[in-house]
Amino acid sequence: MNRRNVLQISATLGLAGALARVAMAERQAGPLSPEGRRTPEPNPLQPPAEGSIPVAFLISDEVVVIDFAGPWEVFAQAHIHGREAAAFRLYTVAETTAPVHAAGGLTIIPNFPLASAPPPKIIVIPAQRDPSDAVIAWLRDATRTTDLTMSVCTGAFLLARTGLLSGKAATTHHSAYGELAMAFPDIQVKRGARFVEAGKIATSGGLSSGIDLALRVVERYFGRTVALGTADNLEYQGLGWMNPDSNQAYAKMRISTDQHPLCPVCEMDVDPPTAPKTTYRGRTYYFCVLAHKERFDADPVRYVSALQSVSTSE
Repeated sequence: MNRRNVLQISATLGLAGALARVAMAERQAGPLSPEGRRTPEPNPLQPPAEGSIPVAFLISDEVVVIDFAGPWEVFAQAHIHGREAAAFRLYTVAETTAPVHAAGGLTIIPNFPLASAPPPKIIVIPAQRDPSDAVIAWLRDATRTTDLTMSVCTGAFLLARTGLLSGKAATTHHSAYGELAMAFPDIQVKRGARFVEAGKIATSGGLSSGIDLALRVVERYFGRTVALGTADNLEYQGLGWMNPDSNQAYAKMRISTDQHPLCPVCEMDVDPPTAPKTTYRGRTYYFCVLAHKERFDADPVRYVSALQSVSTSE
């Protein structure tokens, strides 16, 4: 029995159990979000009458594996009863087909270079190195005919470089909220969001949040029942795909103190005895990595001003 047959049987036999498990989880999910809702608007996407939905995963060196592998597996596991073709057709796209060296040492051979990549209906942008002008141009052009272009984690910075997020709400990894807001002041950065939808663009929070956004995309194309079956096949019990406000642990900016200093660039914990540090206007600032110290030293005013504005509003 091949993997596809196993998934079909699992989807058929497991759906009732999946529905029951999710219903119980929703009852235990606690109070509604501040907006008074637990689920996003239906906002359906129209699948093709036949054939598969092409999904391009844009990658480059330093790409974060879970950022693309999580959504990849969600789309791969989606099954539509009575539909012969796979729901989604997945492929990787890079500037060239030279090996891509992902974070953690994984090497990937891209399926297509930019020049010959099939037109996608969905583009997934994981966290990765800074894009070239060619990548930005391809992304702007390809997005014109997509149903949805989505970023995962700090892939939001790459998406923002295209101008496609200008004037829109967006989210990213919780350590990069401040950086995204300062780098692109015309973007409304939403803290505490598992994902944010803005027309044909969607952004998710860090790492595992991409799984939730991908399940949400499955739901938009094929409905809640198919998305539930997909989550059940994955043995994925997270409910963030049904509640974009479920990242509330990161909704409030952390405040650095002398007793518990935080990196002023990303709000992450530091170890003062070993951390890079700098002194500005009589105060010592500690950094989680040397690159963040260099970024702060290049323009300390904007970081200090951001910290002061948050402290004043608390």
